Amino acid sequence: MAASLRAFILRNTVLRPVPGLEGIRLHLADEALPLWRAVQIETGDEETPLPYWAFAWGGGLALSHYLQAHPEAVAGRRVFDLASGSGLCAIAALRAGALEAVAADIDPFAAAAIAVNARANHCRVTITRRDVLDDEPPDTEVILAGDCWYEARLAERVLPWLRRARDRGIEVLVGDPGRRYLPSEELLELATYEVRTTTELEDLDLKQGRVYALRPTAPTA
Repeated sequence: MAASLRAFILRNTVLRPVPGLEGIRLHLADEALPLWRAVQIETGDEETPLPYWAFAWGGGLALSHYLQAHPEAVAGRRVFDLASGSGLCAIAALRAGALEAVAADIDPFAAAAIAVNARANHCRVTITRRDVLDDEPPDTEVILAGDCWYEARLAERVLPWLRRARDRGIEVLVGDPGRRYLPSEELLELATYEVRTTTELEDLDLKQGRVYALRPTAPTA
């Protein structure tokens, strides 16, 4: 199965540079809807999720810019990339000097894409293909959460999980271009970048992606 998924990705994407991120290349698609239809045909499942793994999204791009500008955020540290998609943030973390990077995504196509993209960038990424939000936060030092706020139900599950991670002493970095369900009141803005997404599903081709830290827990009286 893994080999057939890998072959599907190679057949339906093109390895190309990521706009604005020097030295990083991903297997990317030109259009989302034709690829989505191809995945539906491949799987025989009309309800299969959109191929998020075939594009560079605003939040992941912002996080990757931040790691290039601030490698000290991850250098020599263990990193966990939540809802990894293409694996972009995990790859950016390793290129910034992370000791190791684990990429988590429930989509089997995403898991295959992460492996293909890691190889293209001469990186070794450990891949977790399960719903980690049902688990306690992992044994790691930094969690990267890019583009997790596009859907209400997902946002409701992500935020408490990230809070638990923060309360265990894990540093949490969030990347997002300002989607509807972003919990702005819980975040401290660290940086803003002009990012160029690679999919027409985003509202604007060129937009602002922001990087945040999760606010510390308020002291109790």
